Amino acid sequence: MALELTNIGFQELVAQAQQQGESIYQPIDLGIQSNLPKQLGEGGDRLLELRSGITICFRQAKLRQTFRYLHQHESNFPLVAKFYLAGASRVQTLDATDVDSDYMETMGCHYLYHLPNHTEVEEWSADAPIDVVMVFADPSYFSGFDTSKTVLSVPLQKLLEGDNTQRFHHPLGQMTSPVRQLLQQLLHCPYTGLMQQLYLESKAMELYAAQFALCMDASQAAPVALCAQDIEQLHQAKEILTQQVTQPPSLTELARQVGLNDRKLKQGFRHLFGTTVFGYLRDYQMQQAQNLLQRADMTIAQVAIQVGYRNPEAFSTAFRRKFAISPKAYQLGRRC
Repeated sequence: MALELTNIGFQELVAQAQQQGESIYQPIDLGIQSNLPKQLGEGGDRLLELRSGITICFRQAKLRQTFRYLHQHESNFPLVAKFYLAGASRVQTLDATDVDSDYMETMGCHYLYHLPNHTEVEEWSADAPIDVVMVFADPSYFSGFDTSKTVLSVPLQKLLEGDNTQRFHHPLGQMTSPVRQLLQQLLHCPYTGLMQQLYLESKAMELYAAQFALCMDASQAAPVALCAQDIEQLHQAKEILTQQVTQPPSLTELARQVGLNDRKLKQGFRHLFGTTVFGYLRDYQMQQAQNLLQRADMTIAQVAIQVGYRNPEAFSTAFRRKFAISPKAYQLGRRC
């Protein structure tokens, strides 16, 4: 029978173990070793804290009994890259329709996910070795990168552009030899001190790069031919985007509305308008923002909302990336 634990229940087990003299938390270079209470099993997590909100976790353990852990994720959730060298877990989603309700994470495979404001139950089996590497990054780490020329999955693209409400779980299949090599380099870092930190961060980013490459949009495959009706439908899709700028439809919904398949919609936008669907939307949002910022009665927050950004900071980042000037500086300059 599986042991069911919440975070509070787990902390109570930890407190009991510490009272009985077990060493649960041990400081190590760059972080902490967090051991399982012996009642649960052997091993635990080695957590390394790097700069700019990057954390690497090496989880090596074997459980004495199967247990189900209730996770209640808050809004400030990181972007997680997860790699299974050994073991597996079953995850059941309790309160979301945008993530599968019941799925497995298995040995030899890897995953990329962002699950803010989310409740799930993760089940780990007894007597099976667990060997998992996880990299956690605050989404703000990626805010300085130019994503306009890269076509990623829609929720990942939006997350990297500053929309921290995006929730997704991407299974990325079997780990390739280069990915496995990167994991071994992480596990066996040859340096200490500053060089260790630089080395670990660079390898963590290489892992994200490898995963992002697998999230590249299929629209970058072989081109499709466009007939006159396709072109008319693409212009119709463009009009829908500009009319629904504050609540744009998803790619799938937009394709359905205009009668195109996803691939033709995405490739057609690149062919006709020289950018992606959401690249076109971003450009239109920024053009509208320029006009609105010239009005004396509009605050930065009001402009952000009117062009479809819930978060003024994400809007400011996007505006600065587009025009190399902050919205406030632009606003003041135009009013002088």
